[in-house]
Amino acid sequence: MVRLGLRARLAEVSWRDLLATLLLFALLLGGLAWAAVRLVRPAAPRAITLSTGPEGSAFQRAAERYAKAFAAHGVTLRLRPSNGSLENLQRLADPGSDVELGFVQVGVKLPEAKPDDPGRRELVSLGTIFRQPLYVLTRGKAPPDRLSALAGKRIVVGPEGSGTRVLAARLLKANGIEPGGATSFLDLDDEEVGPALQQGRIDAAFLMSDSASPRVIRALLQLPEVQVLRLAQLDAYLRRFQDLDRVVIPMGAFDLAKNLPPADLDLVGATVEMVSHANLHPAISDLLIETMRQVHARPTLLQRSGEFPAAREHELPLSDDARRYYDSGKRWLYRLLPFWAASLADRFLVALVPLALLTIPVLRTLPGFYRWRIRQRLYRIYGSLLELERDVRTHGPDERAGLLERLDAIEERADQLRLPVSFADQLYVLREHVQLVRRRLSAHAAEARTA
Repeated sequence: MVRLGLRARLAEVSWRDLLATLLLFALLLGGLAWAAVRLVRPAAPRAITLSTGPEGSAFQRAAERYAKAFAAHGVTLRLRPSNGSLENLQRLADPGSDVELGFVQVGVKLPEAKPDDPGRRELVSLGTIFRQPLYVLTRGKAPPDRLSALAGKRIVVGPEGSGTRVLAARLLKANGIEPGGATSFLDLDDEEVGPALQQGRIDAAFLMSDSASPRVIRALLQLPEVQVLRLAQLDAYLRRFQDLDRVVIPMGAFDLAKNLPPADLDLVGATVEMVSHANLHPAISDLLIETMRQVHARPTLLQRSGEFPAAREHELPLSDDARRYYDSGKRWLYRLLPFWAASLADRFLVALVPLALLTIPVLRTLPGFYRWRIRQRLYRIYGSLLELERDVRTHGPDERAGLLERLDAIEERADQLRLPVSFADQLYVLREHVQLVRRRLSAHAAEARTA
């Protein structure tokens, strides 16, 4: 009984139509899965480019630590040296550049775009990562306490494209000092600043860690001929330039034995943020902010423990992925799995959810589509039969042999049909209709002979 029941159930299946229906269903789901994976959530890139700063700068040193952390997760971080913040920002905004990340000093902006300039890419911030003081070094035993005293002097303001040069130009312009007049704006390698000050070839130098090595800055502070300019108008600068911070370096912070510096240094400083394209992959964004926490969260002379990275907005808006990370941390998949496995699972889930929602209505339509395919085979024979019946009325007796051949072919097609048992009644009705047309054809021939 079980065997007969199984045979009966198998006989009710049209395997040809079932396979065609399932193939169409599989192609549809495959196309939707491909679209969801490729368009909704593309794969996280295995390599990404970070624009850093000059060799030996704080930017470069931080980037090297980033690269090691990325490598541990199977992602290559390509480091691209630059002159500093402004060049990093220019690379990021350039549609033809391959740079996707960059250190940018807060307050550094691109010039206004000209009407004939190509479009710039949309940029976002991933958070503020550290603070850097501005050292204004002068020669002599009694340094001035105002920047206006540098008018007509030879001043090193940092290389073109650096945040140091941008900030120095802003502060000097506020004091009526601009390039092109009596004051000379110079660019020297950080290693040459000390000898140039000692030899009197320059009168002052603006140095920050985005364009100069912290090691060089510390060595310069130990030279007896070099002094740090302490701004008497520091509070006025902080009120006028809201993006700047007060940075206090305590006495003896660099060397307790030598008491360097010999007194507290009350300096103006700028914060640095990590900038990226607006379309940075969410997985890379999470990995980067996690790395920023590992590198920058520890306490230093310039910051408290856990002060950075911070979700602060300046000229650029904080990205949605960065805001989500600062609010709730990494996504749960990346907490449980390695980076590559979590990225793969994340893409799979993104594709699975819409597929699951679409599979239910598609599955409901499958039986109807399956029955429609079977009926179409019957309807094609009915179409040929109807056409033959119309020809019977219009053709003469001498064409009866040709009509009979066509009818025999139609009957043979009906006999060769292999349909499920549930469609047997429709098959027998089709055969009855074939015989009905045959009788009409015979009757039409008889009438023709009688006439």
